[in-house]
Amino acid sequence: MKAALGVIAIMLIIAVGIGLWYAGSRNEMVRLNEQVKSNWAQVDVVLQRRADLIPNLVATVQGFAAHEETVFDDIAKARTQYMNAQTPADKIAASNQIYPLELKVLALSESYPQLKSNENFLRLQDELAGTENRIAVERKRYNDSIQAYNTYIGVLPNNIFAGWAGFKRNNDYFQAAEAAREVPKVQFPAAKP
Repeated sequence: MKAALGVIAIMLIIAVGIGLWYAGSRNEMVRLNEQVKSNWAQVDVVLQRRADLIPNLVATVQGFAAHEETVFDDIAKARTQYMNAQTPADKIAASNQIYPLELKVLALSESYPQLKSNENFLRLQDELAGTENRIAVERKRYNDSIQAYNTYIGVLPNNIFAGWAGFKRNNDYFQAAEAAREVPKVQFPAAKP
């Protein structure tokens, strides 16, 4: 009888130990998942800042380069797509469409020397440069938090506990679009004699 009670006590201690281990792991998964959400929210804030600056930059450049309507229309469409995106994946895709267009608008300044001296354009250009730096920092933080979360739920025994608790791998990494790797091409109509 004493042996049976000893076995039951040992099994009870093991069960309590596993339960505490599970609870601790689950709490860490919740914390890491919330960190991913928080970091995404910060990425969204700086992407929104860029989306808000773009119309001001476009309006400034439009006065100097009215014939570049296609670029401006594409930017308006990309910005609308970003504003309507609901999920991180959709917002990432829309943001990746804005960046190359932003580069095209900035490249227009090379062909319009008077635009380079325009105070509004220069201020907006500086704001966008600062915003792009913020975006890069926040993207890295976001991707790092996804990596920490995925690593934590992927190792033993956390992967078992994650399955029990319903935590799944997050694959919404922010990656540069292929278009961002290319140098933007800006073509102007031939000058009239």
